[in-house]
Amino acid sequence: MLQYILRKLLFSIPVIIGVSILVFLMIHLVPGDPARIAAGVKATDAQVEQTREILGLNDPLHIQFINFTKGALVGDFGKSIRTKRPISVELASRIPCTFQLAFLSLIIATTFGLVLGVISSAFRGTIIDNITMIGALFGLSMPSFWRGLMLILLFSFVLGWFPASGYAGPFWTWEGFRHLILPAISLGTAYTGTLARLTRSNMLEVLGQDYIRTARSKGLKERVVFFKHALRNALISVVTVIGLSLGILLGGAMITETVFSLPGIGSLGVTAILARDYKLVQAIVMLMATIFVIVNLVVDIIYSILDPRIKYD
Repeated sequence: MLQYILRKLLFSIPVIIGVSILVFLMIHLVPGDPARIAAGVKATDAQVEQTREILGLNDPLHIQFINFTKGALVGDFGKSIRTKRPISVELASRIPCTFQLAFLSLIIATTFGLVLGVISSAFRGTIIDNITMIGALFGLSMPSFWRGLMLILLFSFVLGWFPASGYAGPFWTWEGFRHLILPAISLGTAYTGTLARLTRSNMLEVLGQDYIRTARSKGLKERVVFFKHALRNALISVVTVIGLSLGILLGGAMITETVFSLPGIGSLGVTAILARDYKLVQAIVMLMATIFVIVNLVVDIIYSILDPRIKYD
């Protein structure tokens, strides 16, 4: 297992480098002059040129990328073009909000997705099954920004239960929870539908296997067959979606954070792109790519726990 983990990490390095190069090239195609943005709208041409030289924007693209990569390897991403603050400080101030939002969204999506999927498979072909799947399809069909606006309209302006925007600290505090629950529901609802439908289809497939019929013929209680034998095997592919959902939730938080005015990495990324803050955009992308790599590795390890037959050479 250790050898597999090391090999997986080694193969992930080219992926992160490739993503960084791609984003670096694409961000330079965006119209606009970051030096003028950094110098200010009232800056003279001489001041803009001086700012461009200070920021290293006159260097060839490959030199700019090499300089950024050298700093990133030691945790120094340079300074933001827009705010002049160290990028590591910018990220450190935004990471807690995004990670808490993604984690709370994943809890909501996983809990309700698995429960609804199991219930739907247990009552296959009944009205309960139909209602559950229609609800899952409804959650998948709604755009996240529209879902967020509807939640704000209902629970903030009509009922007045939760704040409409802002961040008030960790979600394990009451005020922090009140500010994050609506964004988490908005972000996690789509993946609730995905997990519910996937869990249902996997459960139905597993329940039709020969070993399930054998277990029932031995006189085992239906509850034991359903949860001990069927559910565990059905979760193997579901774990993949749950793991990937965490990475997608971190990236997808961009729209939700903007709607709910949350100070997270997603909203920081939007601002950085609009300001053509090259270094900050690259740092955010590298952070997300690294998270995806780690999540995929954790998913592979969980595979072997759920199914001992899976071995890694």
